[in-house]
Amino acid sequence: MSTETNPWDWSEDTWRGRVNHVRAGRALRPESWPGGARCAVALSFDVDHETNELRDGAQSIGRLSQGQYGNRQGVPRIMELLRRHDIPASFYVPAVVAMLYPDEARSFVAEGHEVGIHGWIHERNSVLPEPVERDLQMRSADMLEKITGARPVGIRTPSWDFSDATLAITRDMGLLYDSSLMADVDCYELHLAGENTGVVELPVEWIRDDAVYFNMARFAALRPYTPPEAVFDIFRREFDAAWEEGGLFQLTMHPHVTGYRSRIWILDRLVEHIRARGGVWFATHADIVRHAKAHAA
Repeated sequence: MSTETNPWDWSEDTWRGRVNHVRAGRALRPESWPGGARCAVALSFDVDHETNELRDGAQSIGRLSQGQYGNRQGVPRIMELLRRHDIPASFYVPAVVAMLYPDEARSFVAEGHEVGIHGWIHERNSVLPEPVERDLQMRSADMLEKITGARPVGIRTPSWDFSDATLAITRDMGLLYDSSLMADVDCYELHLAGENTGVVELPVEWIRDDAVYFNMARFAALRPYTPPEAVFDIFRREFDAAWEEGGLFQLTMHPHVTGYRSRIWILDRLVEHIRARGGVWFATHADIVRHAKAHAA
């Protein structure tokens, strides 16, 4: 067996090189948030719809219908909630989804929300050759701009999958930020091979993602169901800690996951709890990154 396949046989240069290829740089927690707010709140929705099935070349009618539910029921429930609470959010939309549902994609921008890149067909970046990944990311940005009229300034990679080339592509496109990595709870600089790229990371975390608590695989023994009350408790505790620290609370949701009648209350009650704490700034990911970058301590 080649020593290249045995991590315990790697040279120090090899394992250090892997660790340091993409690395968190300076933390960008601002000294204060706009309006004297104590905490920034970044709500986001990954609008995957049918691409969860299409990306693997699959064609299960059942899974495609579950994706369609995101458009027919999930997004309308979420948009009604955001209107009622008068708060902005960020929507990460695969280009194929925007092409399937152009009116939906346009409605996000029309109602003051942000639309960010989320791949072409929710592809897995880490299995793509660099030229293919680059082409798909650039085409995705172009298609979202064509449909919505707004050029995306940020990206969330599909399934938060990150290849060796992803950050360089994002940098070369001149994007403001990425929201796919997990090195901190505050925004931070993204370094590539030891050099600051100028791209800011607004970090995610699986703890703050609805899909990991509710998704299941029908033909496998994967049933990670968590009661909605428990999910609400986890999200609430994450926000409360962010508020106490004077930092950032970021949440990732999916219309085909949160947008059910037995789950949408989680977000509704969470927003009510956040409002009750007071001293919060609801903003898009792009606006939070801009503020953090300009006012970092």
